[in-house]
Amino acid sequence: MKQTLIKTEKQYDKALERLNEIFDAKPNSAEGQEAELLSLLIESYEETNYVIASPDPIVAVRIRMEELQLKQKDLIGIVGSKGIVSEVLNRKRRLTVKMIRNLSERLKITPNVLIQEYELR
Repeated sequence: MKQTLIKTEKQYDKALERLNEIFDAKPNSAEGQEAELLSLLIESYEETNYVIASPDPIVAVRIRMEELQLKQKDLIGIVGSKGIVSEVLNRKRRLTVKMIRNLSERLKITPNVLIQEYELR
């Protein structure tokens, strides 16, 4: 089957359908090579048309805290005092560069997520 760039939703749907049919093909077979090519074309289309935005910095911190089973008190010293941690997590105070560095190192969150703008309350 001849493959071309995926430019429309209809082509995307057809490509997904075809990939589903040949997904388990042997890697070096004609269908295996077609599956590999289709995967690349589908990935390219999705990266362009289904962009997933980075999470809000505070949401990212809260998600990571949950994953690591951390409590608000565990951020004391990383973000600041108990009051500052509370203000940051409740969106009453912005993250500073020092807080971003500390959170990035401790929670393993990329600084690109933490430096994004977010609304205060």
